[in-house]
Amino acid sequence: MKQKNIFIIAAIGLLVAFIIAALLRNVEREEAPSPIAAARTEAKAPPPAAAPAPAPKPADAGPMMVRPHSPLLGSADAPVVIVEFFDPACETCAAFYPIVKQIRAGNPDNIAVVMRYAPFHKGSAKVVAALEAARKQDKYWQALEALLKTQSDWAANHEAHLERIWPHLKKAGLDVARLQADMADPAIANVINLDLVDAQAFRVSKTPDFFVNGKPLPSFGQDPLKTLVASELAAKKAAAEAAARAAAMPTPVPVVPAPAPAVVAPVPAPTPATPPKRRES
Repeated sequence: MKQKNIFIIAAIGLLVAFIIAALLRNVEREEAPSPIAAARTEAKAPPPAAAPAPAPKPADAGPMMVRPHSPLLGSADAPVVIVEFFDPACETCAAFYPIVKQIRAGNPDNIAVVMRYAPFHKGSAKVVAALEAARKQDKYWQALEALLKTQSDWAANHEAHLERIWPHLKKAGLDVARLQADMADPAIANVINLDLVDAQAFRVSKTPDFFVNGKPLPSFGQDPLKTLVASELAAKKAAAEAAARAAAMPTPVPVVPAPAPAVVAPVPAPTPATPPKRRES
């Protein structure tokens, strides 16, 4: 009998334990919803506000001969602007650079030079990025001249070797470590891409390619370049002189016509009185 009672008590105990365990499981499920339920809850939540679309840049308006980012040598108000599309690894570009500087030196107040990139040679885009990074140290022109003068050391067989330019840039006074870090700026890649887009728009297929006040050379060579620059200088000078003469001329005083004399209507003569007739007696 005792054994039967013990068995019954044990069975009741197991049943109570099972019921308690089931209740605890239900509590746990309510406190920790399933991943599917959580996903549904998130799906019902309103989506985050979309970021506003960036305002269109002026550069997106279409091809431009000169961009705001274009390196400029001289005054932005110069009447004659030489735009050169160049590749730093191009041998002819290196040969023409001193010629362009000489042309500008002959009339520095009236001639400006703008450099545009057309890195067609293999590896040239990285060299262009180094040049753009040099602008952050205010040493763009020093870096450009250093690389063009030593081009044969780092460019061969129409290919630029980036690892060879660092000693020349360091000698030019640049912080090479900072330069290498600045080259990763996405804005520099954007500059290169925009210049390539403009080069294609203006049908630049070889370097260097020159435009003077937006006009292409009639034929390639230093003589056509010099002739076109001289022609534009003469045209701008003549226009400026004509404007100066027009400004110096006295303003004509308008002639006011004299008023016409007043017309006096003639006064009619009085009619003579008729004498009275005599009466006959």
